[in-house]
Amino acid sequence: MTTITPLRERARLLTDEELRAVPWLPALTHDERARACEDLMVTEALPGDTICRIGKRASFWFGLVDGLLKMSNDDSQGPVITFTGVAPGGWFGEGTVLKREVYRYNIQALRKSRVAGLPSETFHWLIDHSLGFNRFVMLQLNERLGQFIAAREIDRLGDPESRVARSLATLVNPVLYPSVGEVLRITQQELAYLVGLSRQRVNEALAALQEQGVIRVEYGGLRVLDLPALRSFVGRASG
Repeated sequence: MTTITPLRERARLLTDEELRAVPWLPALTHDERARACEDLMVTEALPGDTICRIGKRASFWFGLVDGLLKMSNDDSQGPVITFTGVAPGGWFGEGTVLKREVYRYNIQALRKSRVAGLPSETFHWLIDHSLGFNRFVMLQLNERLGQFIAAREIDRLGDPESRVARSLATLVNPVLYPSVGEVLRITQQELAYLVGLSRQRVNEALAALQEQGVIRVEYGGLRVLDLPALRSFVGRASG
């Protein structure tokens, strides 16, 4: 039987290139940045690895350098719900770390992913000392609130086109996921996992969205042509 090394034991310091991709580092002073860079670690998660688990106390604030994650309640007692995906550049779990609570959701890798982590002690030190860091976290919390309000709206949408459109819009949010840009690297199967539809229904929805000029399907992903239209899209069945 092959022994798989735990995520924490695979961790290493970030490279200069990886540090440049951390969106909140430029908001710090020289001394704040030095401490953060000293404590930041990155690890490689394999498909199916769980980064955050329901009931486990938060000891890190996490960010996705590369790959794709999903947030769900897979281990809870209720019906299985996928809340959202996490795209490259996204940092998540700040509310749980702030309150020093246990996770109420799971974060799982859908593909091979590089995940960075800042120890909760360093996170709270920055909260206590850094105005720039506080502004970043406050903006994150505000965007996250909007994201989950949108998620509740998506749950009430009956047609696949609207569900796929609104879900894609959350994954290309330039504030929450600054590394995505205009092209989202995602497969139709991965999108099906996140949206809660079959791959065939997702394929049909993407074709309809492309026909209306909202997106363009490309090799290895899709290009967003009209983000405002994607965010407000209402398909025929919901219109």
